[in-house]
Amino acid sequence: MNEMIQVTHAAQETAPRAAPALPDAQTVTQVTHWTDRLFSFRVTRPVSLRFRSGEFVMIGLMGDPDPVTGKQKPLLRAYSIASPSWDDELEFYSIKVPDGPLTSKLQHIQPGDQVILRPKPVGTLVHDALLPGKRLWLFATGTGFAPFASLLRDPQTYQDYDEVIVTHTCRTVGELTYGAQLIEDVRGDEMLEELIGDNFAAKLRYYPTTTREQSSKMGRITDLMRSGEVYEDLGVPPLAPETDRAMICGNMAFNLELKALLEEYGLREGANSAPREYVVEKAFLD
Repeated sequence: MNEMIQVTHAAQETAPRAAPALPDAQTVTQVTHWTDRLFSFRVTRPVSLRFRSGEFVMIGLMGDPDPVTGKQKPLLRAYSIASPSWDDELEFYSIKVPDGPLTSKLQHIQPGDQVILRPKPVGTLVHDALLPGKRLWLFATGTGFAPFASLLRDPQTYQDYDEVIVTHTCRTVGELTYGAQLIEDVRGDEMLEELIGDNFAAKLRYYPTTTREQSSKMGRITDLMRSGEVYEDLGVPPLAPETDRAMICGNMAFNLELKALLEEYGLREGANSAPREYVVEKAFLD
C-alpha cells in the first residue's frame, strides 16, 4: 500500500539547537512523511546563505566507516530548496529509496538530528534564466515539484507573469498530496495577497495527473499536451514562444521528452548566462 497517513514530527519550540558536529551541519526542525515513498523536512538556515528561489544545494549525511581505514566520507546529493528565498528555514522534499546510499539513511532523520549542507546554491530553474513572458508553465513529476514549491511562494513569480500553470504528474493520488497542500496554502497566503493584490490567487492554475491510480485526471502530461486535452481543460492556447515560458523538473526520461516537445513548439532552452523561453533542471533525477 503506497498511501499513508501524513505524519509530521517537529522540534519543540523550547528545545535547544544542537551544537554542530558534522561539517557544514544544520539541525533538522521538522519531518513530514507524506507516503511510504515521500517525505519532506526542514532544517535551520545558515545565516550567510543567500539563494534565488528555484536553486539547489548539496546536502547529506556521513557514510558508513570504511571497513579497512575506519574513515567516514560524506554522502552528498543535489536537493532543490523547496522553501522560498525569504524563509528563515530551508525545506526539502525527498523520495525514499530503500537501498539508496543516502535516502536509505536520510528518511530516518528526526527533529534535532543534523545534516550536512554545503551552502553554495546553484541551478537553472530561476527567473533570471527566462525572458519576460505572459504565462509561466511549471512541469513536474514526483519530487521534481520541490523547486516549484520555492518559486510558487516567491512574490516575483506573480509579479512577472499574468498566469502561472503548475502541472504535477505522479503514479498515485497520495503522491500528489505535498503539492496539492502547498497550492492550497499559497492561494490562502495573506502576505502574497498583500504584496500582489486580491486577484493573485486567480493567476495560479493547478493541473495534477496520475498514471497508475484512478483520479479525476489520468495520463502523462506530455500525452495530454499532444492530444490538446490539457489546453482544452485549462482554456488556454498551446504554448507559443511569444507568450509562454516554462520550467521542467522530473525524472530524466520526462525531462528529455518535454524538452523535445517544447522545442517543437518553438521554445528555446535558456540558462543564467543566456535567458530564453524554457529551462530544465539538469541536476535533478527523480
